[in-house]
Amino acid sequence: MSLFQPVETSVLVSPAWFVPFDEFARRVRSAGVTTELFRFDPDGGDWIRQDTPAVRTPSAAIAYPELGRRRGAGAGPERFRVLFSAAGYQPLYPADGEPFDAAVRGIEFEAVPYDDTHPPAVLSEPRLVRLLPGVAFPYGPGVRTVYGAVVDAGTREPIPNALVEAEGTTSKDGAPWQERTLADAYGQFRLSLRWEGEPDGPAPGQLFHLHATERPGRTGSLDVRLPAERDRRHLIAIS
Repeated sequence: MSLFQPVETSVLVSPAWFVPFDEFARRVRSAGVTTELFRFDPDGGDWIRQDTPAVRTPSAAIAYPELGRRRGAGAGPERFRVLFSAAGYQPLYPADGEPFDAAVRGIEFEAVPYDDTHPPAVLSEPRLVRLLPGVAFPYGPGVRTVYGAVVDAGTREPIPNALVEAEGTTSKDGAPWQERTLADAYGQFRLSLRWEGEPDGPAPGQLFHLHATERPGRTGSLDVRLPAERDRRHLIAIS
């Protein structure tokens, strides 16, 4: 894991900038976030772990300054991959606007070589890295959650890292809400439902629509009624 070093200047040259974002708390999070950096070896076709330290900037961004700095700036760019981890969270690797795919592991980027006489040809922009609550997330007292597993509809095998979400609107002001989590390596999930669902029968019955995604074209859904089904283990089948 990379050890974060304090930045001593506001001017950094980095091929990639990352801003960890706690989606449950809706705020930028830097404490407790660690990274692992890997370089792709085109000869062996493997990802090799690097000891290059990451730097945390005053604005809570994570960067790798001077990663592409080396002699002979005319050489080709190198491919890197960074993995994020934080206790209780799972990182959502596809960027905002990109389709979800549970097979995506880490964030890849290129480091374009440069030296004192040849500045970097490409300037990177900060990228938000969303941290979603995992199965072991420490929800506070009173937070309503449902749990279960995501499985293949045909084989009933668990689907790891599937995205599970629910969304709706509040009845008072029509404000949209969304809750998301990622299944663990065994397909298990635990999703918070802090907002109100649709009216379902006599009060206080509420209906929630859960949706799970493995990749584009591989999805599943399930309706959950609360509080009647609060303690039930829910299975979402993906086909």
